[in-house]
Amino acid sequence: RSEAGGEMADTIADTRRLFSKPQNLNDAYGPPSNFLEIDVSNPETVGVGRTRFTTYEIRLKTNLPIFKLKESRVRRRYSDFEWLRGELERDSKVVVPPLPGKALFRQLPFRGDDGIFDDSFIEERRAGLEQFLNKVAGHPLAQNERCLHMFLQDESVDKTYTPSKIRQA
Repeated sequence: RSEAGGEMADTIADTRRLFSKPQNLNDAYGPPSNFLEIDVSNPETVGVGRTRFTTYEIRLKTNLPIFKLKESRVRRRYSDFEWLRGELERDSKVVVPPLPGKALFRQLPFRGDDGIFDDSFIEERRAGLEQFLNKVAGHPLAQNERCLHMFLQDESVDKTYTPSKIRQA
């Protein structure tokens, strides 16, 4: 056989080898193998006077098998985040990142702005809470803690729950 024909055959063999791995469209264009996205958004301030507080919507999207819901949406207030942080510090081996500050000076009376209900403060806090949650939830050890799952996916946080580890689904 001629030289050219030989090269040609090799080329065909090479391309065939490239495509030999069976690949369906999902593999080629599907979501990345592991993802966990958490958004903290839509702050809402409720109540009046001393009972006034701001809640944030937490939206989670994931394909990690350990989470029972692949998409969830809950509302939490700052004290819920503090609760979660305390639980994780106590029960897990995770070095828990700090929450955005308590903003004590913002709770003083006679301010020119809305204190902890000021839009710019709420936005700053929202961004900080989102960063906190993404760091914590992305940690494999934190993902085993029931408090994290409850915080992210249950309608309400049951603070009398029994701490436990979540087993991979």
